[in-house]
Amino acid sequence: MAVTINYSSFQVWETEHKKDKYPSINMKKYILLISTWLLCCCITYAQELKSPNDQFTMAFSLLNDGTPAYQLSYKGKPVIKQSTLGLELKNDKQSLLHGFSITNTTNNKVDESWNPVWGEVKTIRNQYNEMAITLNQQETNRHIIIRFRLFNDGLAFRYEFPAQKNLTYFVIAEEHSQFAMTGDHTAFWIPGDYDTQEYDYTTSRLSEIRGLMSKAVTPNVSQTTFSPTGVQTSLMMKSADGIYINLHEAALINYSCMHLNLDDKNFVFQSWLTPDAQGNKGYMQAPCQSPWRTIIVSDDARDILASKMTYNLNEPAKIKNTDWIKPVKYVGVWWEMITGKSTWSYTNQYPTVQLGTTDFVHARPNGTHGANTANVKKYIDFAADNGFDAVLVEGWNVGWEDWFGNSKDYVFDFVTPYPDFDVKGLQAYAASKGVKIIMHHETSGSVRNYERHMDTAYKFMRDNGYNAVKSGYVGNILPRGEHHYSQWILNHYQTAIEKAADYGIMVNAHEAVRPTGIARTWPNLIGNEAARGTEYQAFGGNKPNHVTILPFTRLVGGPMDYTPGIFEMDIDKINPDNHSHVNSTLANQLALYLTMYSPLQMAADLPEHYMRFKDAFQFIKDVAVDWDDSQYLEAEPGQYVTVARKAKGTGQWFLGSVQGDNARTSNISLSFLEPGKKYTATIYADAKDAHYKTNPQAYTIKKVAVTSKSKLATYVAPGGGYAISFVEEKK
Repeated sequence: MAVTINYSSFQVWETEHKKDKYPSINMKKYILLISTWLLCCCITYAQELKSPNDQFTMAFSLLNDGTPAYQLSYKGKPVIKQSTLGLELKNDKQSLLHGFSITNTTNNKVDESWNPVWGEVKTIRNQYNEMAITLNQQETNRHIIIRFRLFNDGLAFRYEFPAQKNLTYFVIAEEHSQFAMTGDHTAFWIPGDYDTQEYDYTTSRLSEIRGLMSKAVTPNVSQTTFSPTGVQTSLMMKSADGIYINLHEAALINYSCMHLNLDDKNFVFQSWLTPDAQGNKGYMQAPCQSPWRTIIVSDDARDILASKMTYNLNEPAKIKNTDWIKPVKYVGVWWEMITGKSTWSYTNQYPTVQLGTTDFVHARPNGTHGANTANVKKYIDFAADNGFDAVLVEGWNVGWEDWFGNSKDYVFDFVTPYPDFDVKGLQAYAASKGVKIIMHHETSGSVRNYERHMDTAYKFMRDNGYNAVKSGYVGNILPRGEHHYSQWILNHYQTAIEKAADYGIMVNAHEAVRPTGIARTWPNLIGNEAARGTEYQAFGGNKPNHVTILPFTRLVGGPMDYTPGIFEMDIDKINPDNHSHVNSTLANQLALYLTMYSPLQMAADLPEHYMRFKDAFQFIKDVAVDWDDSQYLEAEPGQYVTVARKAKGTGQWFLGSVQGDNARTSNISLSFLEPGKKYTATIYADAKDAHYKTNPQAYTIKKVAVTSKSKLATYVAPGGGYAISFVEEKK
């Protein structure tokens, strides 16, 4: 128990009473008088919770008006100043903001381990100390629970609403969870937006966000920004004294996505939920709870990357038999469409297309349709010859002629192929080669239409041997006025994942909400996009340091289908009308298979480009996609990330390092290798004259003998990187 005293009030009181009947009172007596009054009238009680390693302390208190508040310190220093908690309810004057008293406090300790179906490590430890505080709002006789979990890497909290007479159905107007920063931190941020995360990151002080927002908001096919200081989670920050802070959420179920709105005068973030078409931010029925709000903190950036707090806050897997869920390395009919070499649509004859009435059999082919039988067979052959598991095929089904931008509800049926795509024949051909085909379901944002066809589409997949689907939600959401990240649409994404599990189908969701660790509960969610991926390299380019920020932000919630492996950086060599440039060196592209963790990894470039660089392509063929161990060796957001990973079941190690704008020499120890063993390290690195803009394909490959005692110094170019495969020498 502690007493919180606001000493600033003494100065105000003294100024107002300079000439009153206490002119001779000294400061000590003055403070004693006021302190006695505070003890009698307006005490705030602080309850403390410590992390298992004692490095974190969370203090909870009620302010004088009964408003819940918390603060967080790390190694004795504050990282979150006193911040208030609560929810504003629609048409409710009292809301769940203040007037509370503490009626019960329970504490708990957990230390357990679990094995993910796929992941960066074989076993995850889940250790935390917990405090659950039951609050009663005296005026309304409503009660809520605020549950805190303090891990060795940070704090999580959520709101819980038990079954009760006076709070059953309620509508959230806004959640008022604060995160008060201790200073003007450096932030790595993208604009707050209800419909997209596909932005390049801006690095700035918190005080500079407002002035940079207009430049940070770049065009997208669907976007809705809401504030000149609104940003998205996962938000990464660094304080002036070297403390790394990450704000995010976990277990986002039946709720709307949280953004952060900044009071840039006081450096206080407040939660900002995504509204629905009516402006409401959540429809709740008790008993229920909010997602977890997470604060990951360390003085070592590598700890942020290694944190598993987000996963630990989700429920265990609900799929009993997970044998059919397997990591996938794939190629696909995709990059040629993104670059404009080929098209998704089959014909240019129809300015408008209506399913069930348009006769594609008699349509004149446009000659640029990518998903034709002959072309897909080439990709299947390439996958089989080079050890890839699957081929993604986009644009195989009718409807692509007018799919986008027309607010069209009945746009795809997800089962009707174009005349030049032989479903049965291609499936048999792929099966004969030991290759799977990955289904593609683009909804164009029409979620009602997708739900209308979902069972039929998944059954079609199962009947034809497809066990994985890439779904897409490009464009504005239908029903009109809904947003990609509102509660109703998030429930749709969840329905799609769970329904897919019923049919034994893995899901790779694009344009959906950014992940919050739900893949622990539903491990058939093997990939998400939910960020600016490689495709934007063909739409004008990404910043060269983009891939050094994503592991600290987007990947905190789960793996990203980033689609790396581009070897031809000048897009006009693929499509003369597209003058975009991939802002990366070839060695950087190899390193992404390690630094951008995903159990779903694509070799995204055209097969002929890999044949030009067979020696470098060998690393993509060799690298694993599932891991027993991961060691983050170097990390600084916006500058560099270096990680070594141990392949699941084989014990082979791989290493990747990506670089931001500036060149450097990376110095690492190989102490992660097994002591007493000798290895041959094949190092794929930038050449001395490599540069992401002027000489991206300059690389070197060399083999060196190493042990766990070895140290390596490797030159890394601007926008560059290096990748290493380690093979144990046989005795």
